Order: sequence, then C-alpha cells, then structure tokens
Amino acid sequence: MPYLCCLLENATMMNMTPLGTKQLYCSQCSARLIVAMPSGDNKPRYVCSSCNTVFYENPKPVVGCVIEHAGKILLCKRSIEPRLGYWTVPAGFMELGETLQQAASRETLEEACANVALGPLLAIIDVPEAGQIHVFFRGTLPDGKFAAGEESLAVDLYAPEEIPWSDLAFRSVYIALKQYLVQKAAGKEWVHTDIALKNRES
Repeated sequence: MPYLCCLLENATMMNMTPLGTKQLYCSQCSARLIVAMPSGDNKPRYVCSSCNTVFYENPKPVVGCVIEHAGKILLCKRSIEPRLGYWTVPAGFMELGETLQQAASRETLEEACANVALGPLLAIIDVPEAGQIHVFFRGTLPDGKFAAGEESLAVDLYAPEEIPWSDLAFRSVYIALKQYLVQKAAGKEWVHTDIALKNRES
C-alpha cells in the first residue's frame, strides 16, 4: 500500500482512531480493515488491508420542520429510542434520492400523518456529538389534519406558552423552536445557524 503513510500499528500508538462508527471488515472484499492515513489526507480512515479501499464517513443530514397551525406548534411524542417519550418536531434522516424538502415532508407524513406546506428554511444546526447536521424548515398545515404515526405516541398542537421545554427530546429541536418564536416576535425571517454541543439531556 504505497499511498498509505500510516499503518495500523502507528495509528493505534498515536490514538488515531477515526471518528464515527467502528468498522472491522471491508464491504468490497471482506478483508480486515486497518486504520491509516491515505496520502494527501489529514485524518485517519478505515482502509482495506487487501484491496486498499478507503472508507469515508461523513456527517448525516437530519431534516424536519417547525409547523404552525392556528397559532400553535405541532409536536410529536416519540415512541422509539433515542429519547422515547420525549417531544420533538417532525424530523428524521434523509433517504437517498430525496431533496431536503422531500425529506421534511415525508417525515411529517410518517410521524404526524400530516401534509405539510413547507415554507422557507429556518435553521441549520451542527450536531458534532452525533456526527449529524440538522436542517429545519418552517411549515403550515393547510387542512389542519394530523394524527400519531408509527413513530409517535401522541401528536398535538401547543401554544408557545404551553411548549414542554423540559421534555423536548433534542437540543437542536429546542434551538429551532426558540428561533422560530424569536423571529415571529421580531416580524422577520432569517436562517439561523448554531451548534448543539450536547444534543440530548443526560
């Protein structure tokens, strides 16, 4: 492997374990993976010890929306881990072949059985702890219809003063909701960027 400048032994001694999911075997040829730094790279990667395939793991996009109807915000009570029993806005991982808007609409339909009319982008929040980027749109419910989907124990509309802030599932959701209310009070809309250094309560 002439293009590799750091093999497993050196990488381990230097505490250069790649961030993300631990990987053991090559998905191309099933050989054992090693930790190495490819030539021209500046981070340790999992590399196949046989076919030299380099495995890159990048942050995953999560997309959702803050939906308002009749002056209230739509929230879903999670029926799955992580954070089972806590409240969130409709959101989830993008699927291959989707746009951001399609992902937000699909997640709303799956979690809240609702057809959302998406508005402008609200917030982009980095979640480095989880290796994710959370993107939130504004949205409305044209027909006002919603119900609990398979991933929700309950779905309901909350006035701003009724939002269960201490029972929100994720820090990114807290940030997005706060920003929505701040911007609504200001009578202006902008795209807020932030970092959720700790995305869950311990």
